[in-house]
Formats: sequence, C-alpha cells, structure tokens
Amino acid sequence: MLDTTKTATETHEVRNFVGGTSVESRADSAFDLVDPTTERVYGTSPVSTAADVDAAFTAASTAFATWRRATPGERQLALFRIADAMEQRAEEFADLESLDTGKPRATLVEDEILLSVDQIRFFAGAARNLEGRSAGEYMPDHTSFVRREPIGVVAQVTPWNYPLNMAVWKFAPALAAGNTTVLKPSDTTPLSTLLLAEVAAEFLPPGVLNVVVGDRTTGAAMIDHPTPQLVSITGSVRAGTEVARAAAGDLKRTHLELGGKAPVIVFDDADIPSAVAGIVAAGFFNAGQDCTAATRLLVQDGIHDEFVAALAEEARSNAQTGPDAPTPYFGPVNNANQLTHVRSFVDTLPDHATIALGGSRVGDRGYFHEATIVSGLRQDDRAVQQEIFGPVQTVQRFSTEDEALRCANGVEYGLASSVWTTDHGRAMRFARDLDFGCVWINTHIPIVAEMPHGGFKHSGYGKDLSQYGFDDYTRIKHVMSYIG
Repeated sequence: MLDTTKTATETHEVRNFVGGTSVESRADSAFDLVDPTTERVYGTSPVSTAADVDAAFTAASTAFATWRRATPGERQLALFRIADAMEQRAEEFADLESLDTGKPRATLVEDEILLSVDQIRFFAGAARNLEGRSAGEYMPDHTSFVRREPIGVVAQVTPWNYPLNMAVWKFAPALAAGNTTVLKPSDTTPLSTLLLAEVAAEFLPPGVLNVVVGDRTTGAAMIDHPTPQLVSITGSVRAGTEVARAAAGDLKRTHLELGGKAPVIVFDDADIPSAVAGIVAAGFFNAGQDCTAATRLLVQDGIHDEFVAALAEEARSNAQTGPDAPTPYFGPVNNANQLTHVRSFVDTLPDHATIALGGSRVGDRGYFHEATIVSGLRQDDRAVQQEIFGPVQTVQRFSTEDEALRCANGVEYGLASSVWTTDHGRAMRFARDLDFGCVWINTHIPIVAEMPHGGFKHSGYGKDLSQYGFDDYTRIKHVMSYIG
C-alpha cells in the first residue's frame, strides 16, 4: 500500500495497483520522482512492462464479467462510498498532490480535492440515468428497443497538470456505465491516483479499477493491447495523434482531450476591473498549466494600453510565485522539460513583442517561473499559435468584431474561449461563431460537473463530465423481438 504518513524527506517506492491490491512491477528499470519545488528526488517509479499491462487487463477483463451485471444502484452506491472516503481523507490526497505537482498546499483541498469528490458524486447519480429511445413497432409484428450498455474494458491515460482530478474524469464515468478500467497516471505524478485506487478498492470488486505506472512505453503497451475497446487520453496533440493512429490499427474507439489555446476577447465596453481580475486569475491558476487557461488575449484598440497596464499591475500584486512568496498564487511548472519548454517561448520572442511583466525564471532551484505578460504579438507568432502551457499571457490588439473572430479562430485548437463585453447581442454572436467547445461570457475557466468539457479541431473529440461524457462510455444495441 501507498504510505501516506511519510515525511517530506522520506522516499516513496511506487507500485502498481492491480486486481484490488498493490503489486510489484516486473520492470527492470525505474525513474526518479522529483519535487518540482526543490528538485529533490522523493521517490522511484518502475517503468511497467507489457507483462504488467497484460496482468492489469487480465484482471479488468475478469472483473468486467461481473461488474457489467451490477445494477445501476449498486454501481451508484460504490461511487458514493468512494466519494465519501475521499472526502474523509482529503488532507492526505492534498499532501500527495502537492508533493507530485508542487501546487500550493493551502488551497488544494478546496480547489481540487473536493471538486473531484463532487464529480464522482455526479457520475454516481448518472449511473441510474442510462436510457434509450422509446420502444416501438417499426415493422408489423416486431417490437424494437435500444439497450445502452457498457463498452467493456477501457484504457485510460491522464496528464500531470491535474493528476487526481483527471483520474476522476476518467474512471468515474467508465465505472458508472459498467466498464472496468486500466488507468495510467503521468510518469511524474502517480501518487494521488494510486491512493485513489487503494481507497476505491474497499468498495469495488477486485480488478474493476487498476492503475499501472510507467512512462510513454507503458502507455503504448496499453494502447497496443488487444483487450481495451476504448482508449481515453488527456494529453498533448502529439500524444493524441499517436494514440489515434495506434488505436486505428485495431479499430478501437478513442476519446481524446488534447491541447488548447483559449482566446480571451476583451471589447472596449467590457467592465475593465472585473475583466482584469478574472483574466489574471484564469491565466495564472496552476501556473497556466491548463488547456483552457486564459493565456491568449485579444484586446480592442480603445482600451488596449490601459488594459495591459492594469493586467500587469493585477498580476504583479496577485499572481506571485516562488519559494519565498508568502502566499503564492501558483507553484512551479511540473518538471524540468516543461520549464525548458516555457523558456523557449520567452527566449525567442520576436522583436515586435514587449514584455510588460515578468519574463524570468524565479531562483535557481525548483521549476518556478514568473507570471509573464507579453504584448505586441501578431497572429502568426509562435507564442500565439502554439500552446505554452505555463504562466505566460500573450496580448494582441484588434479593431473590429470580424478581426477579433478571425484571430480567435485562427489557431489549430478548439477547446475553450471567452468574450468580455456588456453588449448581449455581441456576446451571443460570438457564442455562435467561435469554433471552440466552450464559450464563457464575462468569466473564464469555471467548470461544473453537469456541463460537457471537450473541444474541436486539434483539441480532440469526445466529452468529459456531464451526461454527454457518461454516454461516451456506453454502446448502443438494437434488440428486435417478433411478437406475431
């Protein structure tokens, strides 16, 4: 079992969780787990092998034979009990999540752990809401009806930006619908997911929820395995493309929640103080490591200079980070490679760009980066077109609605967007015309379990959360009975 009583200086030795118990990997290689705030090694994790993956899918297949026949009420009760147990151990989950990710510990329970608990409870309710279209006689002497069934065993891969929350988005709808799963957390953030598996094991039959740790090769072995009927991943566009390509060889269904480059369109008539506060909060939360983060601003000419100045002042005052910040708003980026990625954007800004705030790494230990605001950017600049996934906001200037819409839609991503205006008609026009899976109006980044999350274009396909996300983990079967 995962020892959640270890102190900050003790080492975690990570194991897989298969068939309802913690098991040693068969791997002969491992990698270090590194605290993003100090760069201290706090654990080791095996690179699980194809044999480990096969054992996990065998356990999931065995469990599916009975779990699929559990009544919706039984599945609901199990999920409610998991949610209650998570809530009771919220502080333990927050400790591990902070260790893995470097996020400020003070707000984790409220911001993420309890949110995850609520989302499990939503899908527990959805378990009893599976329904098909009405039965009827569409041919003489024959009655037809539709069964909505679990898909089977699913493979799921989660990212490092919200390890526990993304694990919940995966496992909860899958189990509520009657599937079983093998889930792989990111290689840098396995601890909270393993604790989740241990907590859930008290209320689930062995093998319903399995966790296999490892790196990219482990994930590839999961996708290549013949057992899963659906592969669900939250990750980069590159990773999603590779998954879709590999899954296509065996005609597996895929569910892809990938990158984002959310436009934040601010018109002259916007409530500037409200917009500034909301956009700073939504841009730098979690160090900007959020596919929906408010990081690509389009500001109308009439307020551009005033808005950029106000934005920089707000971020300077309220978006602090670093080991010496008394009340940091965000922590470090997750790993050394991500810090290098963020720096590659800042270090190669074009001459026409202006750094209005920040622009530097914080200190020389830990992966901290200042809140950074860059103005003067153009539509074809790399910082506008590609996902930075860090605490960097870019600002472009626009004049007309048509120009704003063209620039907003002029990227390969289509996950989320926001419009800031007091003109209701304009807001509704943009809600219609923005090519993104979510449009916020005079707000940015709130997510509720009842509404779908998912994008278009290179941001992937399929929905998380909501009844739509639940339906993605089911299949439809037509049954016709002769009654003549």
